[in-house]
Amino acid sequence: MTQPLARRLGLFDAVVIGVGSMVGAGVFASFAPASAVAGTGLLIGLAVAAVVAFCNATSSAQLAAQYPTSGGTYVYGRERLGEWPGFLAGWTFVIGKTASSAAMALVFAAYVAPAGYTELVAVLAITVLTTVNYFGITRTATLTKILVAAVLTVLAVGVVLGVTGSSEPVDTELGSFIENGWYGILQSAGLLFFAFAGYARIATLGEEVTRPERTIPRAIVSALGIALVVYAVVALTLLSVLGPELLASSSAPLVDLVVTSGNSWASPVMRVGAGLAALGALLALIAGIGRTSLAMARHHDLPSYLAAVHPRYSVPHRAEILLAVIVCVLVLVVDLRDAIGFSSFGVLLYYLVANLSAFTQDAEHRRYPRALQVLGSIGCVVLIATLPASSIVVGTVVVALGVAYRVLRVRQLFT
Repeated sequence: MTQPLARRLGLFDAVVIGVGSMVGAGVFASFAPASAVAGTGLLIGLAVAAVVAFCNATSSAQLAAQYPTSGGTYVYGRERLGEWPGFLAGWTFVIGKTASSAAMALVFAAYVAPAGYTELVAVLAITVLTTVNYFGITRTATLTKILVAAVLTVLAVGVVLGVTGSSEPVDTELGSFIENGWYGILQSAGLLFFAFAGYARIATLGEEVTRPERTIPRAIVSALGIALVVYAVVALTLLSVLGPELLASSSAPLVDLVVTSGNSWASPVMRVGAGLAALGALLALIAGIGRTSLAMARHHDLPSYLAAVHPRYSVPHRAEILLAVIVCVLVLVVDLRDAIGFSSFGVLLYYLVANLSAFTQDAEHRRYPRALQVLGSIGCVVLIATLPASSIVVGTVVVALGVAYRVLRVRQLFT
């Protein structure tokens, strides 16, 4: 029997971790590729992604209340659907979020690192944040609170400067919302879903939350609602000031926002804010992946070596150290936009399993109608189908590798 994790996180801690996971990824990474495929229609895509995310969030909340342990949908899939669906959920979460970790480290470095030092700064960020996680989950929550407060302040400054700046707003008529077609809108929804996936981190921390049957459902829905409001305000501001074409080609939308609005002096502030947002997302990613890896190792779906919990700091230290090494390697080869598509592929599969698992729960544990789980499942499948072809191909290959690994692992255990 492996050592359990300590319950040290309250409702506010859990909400902040969820918000920190979402806001950092979405605001500074997702709007540009979404605008490239949908133009102004990304606003509709944002609404579609929010509806699918809400359905998935309610499923996760309902399941987390019944199974308050580390691992999230990996555990739920095993308990409700069987070992194979659980493995697929855990595997797609780990690989997708590992790619996201590399992407967030690169976003941080792209905004703050001197020319020529991007990879080095990204590796240093990964090393420092892994060290923070290593010394306990309460330190993770404390640092996340600081980062979230700073990021929301910077975003508020950017929005106010963009709205009140000297530039003329770009004309966006109602007809332009669908000029790229519904396929482009759905594709943008799939890409923007990447931005909403942070609430999964709350569920993966289920073994460390106090009163999880109450805290986790409330934290998931609250974090999602806060993130949606932030995204909607920022998206409207970016489109009104930059327009869809400039937004689509921007590598730093919030910086371009203040520059275009005649407030170039605020450019360094936006860069610092973007860096902090990426750090917040990366910090929560490392914590969430480590806990899912721990759960998978406990059930022999990953090497049992990773099931260790530090006797003093109560964290899955081996899993987090291995994750840090892999992410440091990935920062040398990963591309941010490809990573977003690949991450969305993995996370949408993960939530498909969550919706199907929640659908099987009985009346005693049901908090939301089954219609939400049906809508969430359909939404996940549709958004996967509209992702860029490269994301679908790479995601399918990596899932197949995971399946092959588990087949060999099962044969080894039972022969």
